[in-house]
Amino acid sequence: MKGNFNSIVQSGMPVLVDFFAEWCGPCKAQSPILAEVARELTGKLKVIKIDVDKNAEVAGRFGIRSVPTLALFKNGQILWRQSGVADKANLMRILAGYL
Repeated sequence: MKGNFNSIVQSGMPVLVDFFAEWCGPCKAQSPILAEVARELTGKLKVIKIDVDKNAEVAGRFGIRSVPTLALFKNGQILWRQSGVADKANLMRILAGYL
């Protein structure tokens, strides 16, 4: 995933990355919220999921210590980051400031 991840987050379009783990209950709660956000912001934002257990190098590079962690990238730079489940209303409000 390393090569693909780098090319995706280097994009000029904002990319919301969901660092998650399969065994994580809160991550499972976050997933449908992110699906709704992705649908509503199609063409303005890309949403991708990174399994921290399968992509430990990427998670380590960004200091991911808890899941879920959301990080918003643009042109390879992190613009915003939050650990824990983000509800849709707050997430949409935060993302609007970057789109």
